[in-house]
Amino acid sequence: MKSFMKLMKKITDAISVMKNSQFYLFKIYYVICFLVCNPFQSQEISFLFMGDIMGHGPQIRSAYQNSQKKYDYNEVFNPIEDIISSVDFAVANLEVTLAGPPYMGYPQFSSPDELAVACKNSGMDVLVTANNHSCDRKNKGVIRTVEVLDSLKILHTGTFKDEKKRDQKNLLILSKEGIKVGLLNYTYGTNGIPFSSPAYVNILDSNLIKQDVIKAKKKNLDKLIVFVHWGYEYRDFPNEYQKKFNAFLNKIGVDVVIGSHPHVLQPMIYKNENEAEFLTVFSLGNFVSNQREDRKDGGAMFRLSFEKRGSKIYISRKEYILTWVHKFMDEGKYHYQILPCAKAKYNENYFSEKSDFEKMKLFLVNSRNHLNNNNKSVVEGVPYGLAKSIDIEYTTSAMPRLKIINYIFKKKRRKRNNKSRK
Repeated sequence: MKSFMKLMKKITDAISVMKNSQFYLFKIYYVICFLVCNPFQSQEISFLFMGDIMGHGPQIRSAYQNSQKKYDYNEVFNPIEDIISSVDFAVANLEVTLAGPPYMGYPQFSSPDELAVACKNSGMDVLVTANNHSCDRKNKGVIRTVEVLDSLKILHTGTFKDEKKRDQKNLLILSKEGIKVGLLNYTYGTNGIPFSSPAYVNILDSNLIKQDVIKAKKKNLDKLIVFVHWGYEYRDFPNEYQKKFNAFLNKIGVDVVIGSHPHVLQPMIYKNENEAEFLTVFSLGNFVSNQREDRKDGGAMFRLSFEKRGSKIYISRKEYILTWVHKFMDEGKYHYQILPCAKAKYNENYFSEKSDFEKMKLFLVNSRNHLNNNNKSVVEGVPYGLAKSIDIEYTTSAMPRLKIINYIFKKKRRKRNNKSRK
């Protein structure tokens, strides 16, 4: 009661100061909302997860700029740069090694370092590296890949130069405004190519993961995410192994599971039982590749936000954005672009070949049908920059209207002075 009386006295004092102002009513609204609502302001941290970044032979040849005698992948990511850069942390699966020349696509990938450079230029913050192609160039590839990412100051987890580095960097903590989110990464295997000391690859092993989660929980995390490489390729639904392992991850305290490897989209499931949230994205599909068959020629970005109010934190945003890989011929060679295919810009007039538009439209329609029929409490998001809420909007009504939505479109990398990455 005393605190309420003090608050009312502050409001009364402020009103008396402003009585002669022509903006009298406006300022009353402002003072009331600031003094009353401000203690309840929430904190929020946002993520964008992307699927498999592949490096098939045609992609490597496409990236080579003959006039400059160098590789450049920037045009691949330009159409989705505003979406990637609008979140606090953008995370993708790097499903190639950066092992140096000779560069090669399937079956033993080694892409030019410029692929990682373009990922960073587009706004990606984290590349997870544990997948079935981690050991394509054996230990040398594992080690050089993480060295390149370190040199570019791109955060990563999943594979390591040695076990000491794994102990130090296995749990990646991403934080902003006092919210701490942990990220771990594992793969079901490495195509039968073993790694050996000193290199280390996180394998999908229940005992290993349980110990990692126990250690992670000691870091006072608000949420824990596991990015896992699993499942059968080209299957639209998770297999029994995925389902069982997903249940295990839920049981040991993981909050969010993000899946890759099938190269096609699989359902996204959100559950909230007794205020215990658990979210699974079984497969994001291909982010970029040379696979052109139906279902394999695109994927989804997954936008996720956590909001914290007082001591409680919850998932405030969970939505997918469909993307399609546009492969087209220009000036005698192929080019690749990742298109947010629901964006109005990418209509029939955008494409030089009508057949490309028809293929993208087919992917869009089929993917929506698949996800909307099989997702649980996860819907399609708007294919633009992150939607931000404005806490107060002044209107002619009796009280201010709270929490309106404003979409922010950003073409440049956002400054990130208010968050840290460990």
